[in-house]
Amino acid sequence: MIRRSRFNLTLVSRFLGKLLMFNGAFMFLCLWASFYYHEIEDALPLLISGGITVFIGFIIHLISKRYNISSEMTKRDGYLIVTFGWVLMAFSGSLPYLLSGAIPEFSSAVFETISGYSTTGASVISNIEGVNKDILLWRSLTQWIGGMGIIVLTVAILPILGIGGMQLFVAEAPGISPDKLQPRIKDTARRLWVIYVFLTGAEAILLMFGGFDFYDAINHAFTTMATGGFSTYNTSAMSFSPYIQYILIIFMFLAGTNFTLTYFGLHGKLRKVWENEEFRLYSIITFFVTVLLTLVVYSTGWANHDFEKAFRDVLFQTISIITTTGYVSADYTLWPPLAVMVIFILMFVGASAGSTAGGVKIVRHIILIKNALLGFKRQLHPKAIIPVRLNGNSVSESVVFNVLAFIMIYLMTYALGVIILTALDVDFITSLGAVATSLGNIGPAIGSVGPTDNFAHLSDPVKWVLSFFMLIGRLELFTVLMLFTPFFWRRVH
Repeated sequence: MIRRSRFNLTLVSRFLGKLLMFNGAFMFLCLWASFYYHEIEDALPLLISGGITVFIGFIIHLISKRYNISSEMTKRDGYLIVTFGWVLMAFSGSLPYLLSGAIPEFSSAVFETISGYSTTGASVISNIEGVNKDILLWRSLTQWIGGMGIIVLTVAILPILGIGGMQLFVAEAPGISPDKLQPRIKDTARRLWVIYVFLTGAEAILLMFGGFDFYDAINHAFTTMATGGFSTYNTSAMSFSPYIQYILIIFMFLAGTNFTLTYFGLHGKLRKVWENEEFRLYSIITFFVTVLLTLVVYSTGWANHDFEKAFRDVLFQTISIITTTGYVSADYTLWPPLAVMVIFILMFVGASAGSTAGGVKIVRHIILIKNALLGFKRQLHPKAIIPVRLNGNSVSESVVFNVLAFIMIYLMTYALGVIILTALDVDFITSLGAVATSLGNIGPAIGSVGPTDNFAHLSDPVKWVLSFFMLIGRLELFTVLMLFTPFFWRRVH
C-alpha cells in the first residue's frame, strides 16, 4: 500500500520562520556602513527590508508555535527545510536591491541574491562602485552566510528546536563521508564556523596591512572565505597590488581546502593533512596547471614579458577557478586558446569536499578514476573482490555508485542547461560558459559572460534558468532534484 508521506510541516515551518528572522537580523548588521559613511538617508531600504523579513519570519514562527512539534526530523524534512529555506532566503534577500533601486528588476534582484547565497559570484550590476555601501556590504554578506551554509550556521548557533541536526547537515553538505570532529553534529558545525570566522578575520587584518580600509577588507574577506568572488570594485582584483593579490590567493586556496583538514592543520597535524589524497591532488593540480599556463602565457608576451606578473595572474586565475571563487585579476579569454581551454576544464573540477567551494569536487574525480582503472583489473580477475580505496580505507559500493550517479547527472544537467540557453537565443559559447559557471558556482565564464563582462544583458527567462542552476549546484543536485521525484512525496507501508 502506497500513501502520501507525512511531513513534519510544523517543524519545517518553524525552522523556516527562524531562518527568515536570522536573515533579517543580518540585514540590520549592514546598517553600520550607512552610519560610518554618512549615508544615513540611504539606510531606509535596508532597514525596511530587514523589518519585513523579520516580521514575516516571526509570524510564521508564531503560527507554528500554536501546534505541538515532534522531536523527530526525517531526511525528507531536512531536504524540504534546506531547499525551501534557500528559496525563501533568496526572495527575502533580494528586498534590499529592489527597495534601494540598486537592481530594480525582480528577476535580476533574485539572480544577484541567489548568486550571493550560492557563492557563485555572477553579477548583474554594471556599476558596482556606484551602489550604496550598505547594499554592497549586504551583497558580500550573502556570500559569507552561504559559504558554509545558512542551515549549518543555524544548527551551530541556534539549537533552539531541541532536535538533532544530522538531517540538515547531510542535506546541506552532502559530501562523500564527512569526518565529524565531534560526535554531535551541532558541535561539528560550531567548530567549523569558528575556523571560518577566524580565517575571515585573519584575512581582513592582512588585507588592511596591504592598504585596504576596514570596509574593503571585510567585504573581500567575506567573499574570499566563501569562495564567492563578489568585489566592491568594478574591475574585481585587476587593479589590486601584488601583495593584496597574493593574500587573496592564499586564502582562496585555504577556502578550497576541506575545513576538517584545516582544523587538523591548525592543531599542528600537518602529516595528516598531506596524507589526505584529495588535498594532495588538489595541490598537485594547482601546481602543474600554474606551471603549464605560466609558460604558455609568458611565451606569448602577456604582461609585457614580466614573468612575475604572468605567474601571478596565472596562479590567481587557476586558484580562483578551481576553488570556484571567481575573482578576476586578468582577462583570461585573451590568453592563448590552450590556456582558455584549461581554465574551462577547471570549471568542472572543483576543490575539496567539506570546503566552501562548489563544483564536482576532487574527491569524486579520484573515486571515478580509481574505479575506472580497477575495471581493467576486474576484467582479468572477475571473481576477485577489489574495492576502491580512499586514504587507505575501502569505499563502499554504494558510495561509488552514488559518485558515478552524481557525475552522470551533473553532466546531463549541464548538457540540458546548454540546450535550454541556446533555445532561448543565447549563443553557443556563452551558453557553454554560463551553464558551467552557474552549475559550478564559479562566477566568470567565457563568451559574453567572461571575466570583464556580467550577466545584466541576458533575458529574464535566461536569468531564472541560471538562478535555478546556481541553486541546485550549491546544494549538489540531489537535494533539490529529489523534490521533483514522485517517490519523495510517497512512502511504502
